[in-house]
Amino acid sequence: MSAVLTINPGSSSLQAHVIDAHSERVIDFMHVEQPPGSEDAVRELEELLSHRLDLRAVGHRIVHGGPEVTSPTLATDEVISTVRKTASLAPLHVPASLALLDKLRSRMPDLPHVLCPDTAFHSGLPEVAATYALPKRWRERFGLRRYGFHGLSYSWAAGRASELVSKPVESLSVLLAHLGGGSSVCAFRDGRSVDTSMGFTPLEGLPMSKRSGDVDPGMLLWLLEENRLSLKELAEGLHTGSGLLGLGHSPDTRDLVRAAGDGDVDADLALRVFAHRASRALAAVATSLDRVDALVFTGEIGWDQPELREAIADRLGLLGIVGGLSGNREDDGPVSSPGATVPVLVIKTREEMQICRDTIAAVEAG
Repeated sequence: MSAVLTINPGSSSLQAHVIDAHSERVIDFMHVEQPPGSEDAVRELEELLSHRLDLRAVGHRIVHGGPEVTSPTLATDEVISTVRKTASLAPLHVPASLALLDKLRSRMPDLPHVLCPDTAFHSGLPEVAATYALPKRWRERFGLRRYGFHGLSYSWAAGRASELVSKPVESLSVLLAHLGGGSSVCAFRDGRSVDTSMGFTPLEGLPMSKRSGDVDPGMLLWLLEENRLSLKELAEGLHTGSGLLGLGHSPDTRDLVRAAGDGDVDADLALRVFAHRASRALAAVATSLDRVDALVFTGEIGWDQPELREAIADRLGLLGIVGGLSGNREDDGPVSSPGATVPVLVIKTREEMQICRDTIAAVEAG
């Protein structure tokens, strides 16, 4: 048996899985809700690596592949140097991912290491969806375009949705919502992403656990003028002090649902703003589809927060999507009523499986 080690660092978490590449069975894993470079995360990863592992390759999730790494790619020195140049575009993610990559390449130099960019899924975005209305000289000089994120999650979810609605991926037309610590939506048609809410960085789009999502750029300019806020204060506020945390004093929707039920008006507002913005974003990207075969919820919030699924679906009646959803499931499948015009599906995020598949494909191709 040969296995793939998958490394999935988040902004404040680290997951690693050992997966049998043939059966796609998880053999071993670790998961800590601490930054990837923290003592707890390093200790848990070292414990996993101390087990006897028959590894064929190591796959690394990288949030931003930049303009050049647009598919799962063997992690050569040249490729890593290229990705390192984009680290400032996802400062909460890429530096930690590259630090782990360097550590594991040194520890396991004889194994192929593969970078699996979240941006790869959206690399074929139509020009109209990828282009910002900015001066051409800026776009060309700085490579300004919409990249999109959460691609590993979306790729897995699209494949599972294809199975659940019995349509080939190539003819599938679905709305995908990855809702979690980072949140985005995506329109998927004819085997590819055709629109998404995140753009040049993972800060654009929906409000998230701690990130602001879309805000008026004129407001940001105003805050920087006359020393109202420093650039550092603005960056920290947008990345780590906004979103659900800024609105409701907690980044965790479970806390917010409980607090709202107890009459906390800030928690209630946070949930209503999140649902409003998510449903609005889904309706917006739906204009890139000619029909909606299903609405798919994935990500931690999408998978296990039925109150928010209900609030979002209930606002999408114009798309043929209705509320009255059932609660959580133990497996992937519908939470809408039987015979619903547009089924609503929940699909558990399995980024580790997509990383495994992409890693094997890159190793065999390379």
